[in-house]
Amino acid sequence: MEREIIKDIVLLSQKSVPATRDDMQTVRDLLDTLKANSERCVGLAANMIGVHKTILAATIGDEDIVMINPKIVDKSKETYETEEACLSLTGVRKVTRYTMITVEYSDRKFKRRKQTFRDFDAEIIQHEMDHFDGIII
Repeated sequence: MEREIIKDIVLLSQKSVPATRDDMQTVRDLLDTLKANSERCVGLAANMIGVHKTILAATIGDEDIVMINPKIVDKSKETYETEEACLSLTGVRKVTRYTMITVEYSDRKFKRRKQTFRDFDAEIIQHEMDHFDGIII
């Protein structure tokens, strides 16, 4: 089910907690909300739909992926500065991102995965993972 995007900074500033198999409805809602906003959005963290769990959905290439309890386990020394927007905020903000990250996570079937992402794909994931810590760009 498509959910409303949260814009309340107090709610967005709260830290998320690990997800469990009981959070599969949130996974479905994130994917539905991502698809409904595909013209203006490439990633969503669960807190953006009001659920403080460490789940994100992102459009990587032509595929919508879900990461449950992702952790960055490696990152490049190289960084770059860019400007990002967020559905929960107005305007853009400057941020620094790693060029490459390796992430361990569970997929929507709770199968453990380890994958390396570069450039814009890595940027999307870093942005959404910031939401887990209550970091708002």
